[in-house]
Amino acid sequence: MSLRTIVSEYTTVIALLVLCGILSVITWGKQFPAGAAGGKQVAGLMQKQTQAGAGVLIVVRATDEDAEFAAALRGGLQSGGFRIVETVSGQPVDVRRAIGRAGEAGQKIDWIAGSEATAAWSLFQDVSSLGSAAAGAQVISPEGYYGPTFLKLRNLLNIANQIALIAIIAIGMTMVIIVGGIDLSVGSLVALSAVVAARLIRDVGGGVEAGVLDLAGCCLAAIGLCAAAGAFNGAFITLMGIPPFIVTLATMSVASGLASMVTRSETINDIPASILVLTRGSLFGVPNPVILMLVLYGVGHVVLSRTTFGRYLYAVGGNRKAAWLCGVPVRRVELASYIISGALAGLAGVLMVSQYQSGAPTYGATYELQVIAAVVVGGTSLSGGQGRMFGTLLGALLIAVVQNGMNLMEISSDPQKVVLGLVILAAALLDRVKQGWGRNS
Repeated sequence: MSLRTIVSEYTTVIALLVLCGILSVITWGKQFPAGAAGGKQVAGLMQKQTQAGAGVLIVVRATDEDAEFAAALRGGLQSGGFRIVETVSGQPVDVRRAIGRAGEAGQKIDWIAGSEATAAWSLFQDVSSLGSAAAGAQVISPEGYYGPTFLKLRNLLNIANQIALIAIIAIGMTMVIIVGGIDLSVGSLVALSAVVAARLIRDVGGGVEAGVLDLAGCCLAAIGLCAAAGAFNGAFITLMGIPPFIVTLATMSVASGLASMVTRSETINDIPASILVLTRGSLFGVPNPVILMLVLYGVGHVVLSRTTFGRYLYAVGGNRKAAWLCGVPVRRVELASYIISGALAGLAGVLMVSQYQSGAPTYGATYELQVIAAVVVGGTSLSGGQGRMFGTLLGALLIAVVQNGMNLMEISSDPQKVVLGLVILAAALLDRVKQGWGRNS
């Protein structure tokens, strides 16, 4: 295999690996185990350093990660015979109050166990001043180790979870671009789906009392509406011969306006907490949106590589007239690609309702740019006829890694937009270079 072939076929993979390596070096430093892993480590350290029966005050912040830390630590200490005085979840003032309560109850605090962040609070520099109950108490926290912040499992899962919605919409966009089109309406359709689903849940499904079937019906209706909008796009493009850019630009404006009209430019909050399971639940530690994303990409890959419809997409995008002469139903193939794109944008809108437990017309803003960027960076040609589903997934991950790296380096949002624009431009330029290679070979 020649170097030209490697660069042409595996550009995104190479770029992703190089970027991950660079970020691993940049973010190398002292790390501390957090969450359940940190709690288990502290429990093990205490069992080695002191005898059972000692009184322990657990101090954490009011975050999900620290809640996992506290639960694991509490479980490990209780199984080891330690006495849990209290678990404090909050601010330094809450620690002072807890120590005061322990003193009033005549309890002795031998250890103050916390995460790396809480153990660094200034009030622990002089523990004896906090009260008689804490006199002589020792502060313990997880032991550090050296490694890259970027490669921490929690950070990697966070990257995948953050890009899941963009990547899901990009599945439909990949099909649209392969067939030779473009869909600028997906961001506005996300907003339209979110507000319609939220409005139906509030006014028809019972609001905060809505059951599972009510939620499912309202969400499916919102997805169906966006699929109909995709059919509208496809119909005007295929039957009227209007360029996709113009049609989807018009739909983007219409959908955005309708989203604001549905909510009167306000946020709908009457959503039951049960809907949170869609995006905040997990399976074996992997967030549900990531699992859904991977399943949909598996289906998308099969559709493109193993079905007649997939072959038709490539045929129409490669040479529309030749495909028509060969008997390919060109118009139906194009129409179907826009319907799928609209439906997946609708699904993303429903997932945003689950993520924020609300619906607002501002959801999905600029998503169309990020989606198109993911598809182009993933190697799908803007000229049509070329592209892979897993290439799009890699493109979405590459963009997410770039954004995550800049966040880790505390780069503000404005420079991030500049970098994202340059990444899109570089991907488009590379696409032109590849086409030149193809003509010269």
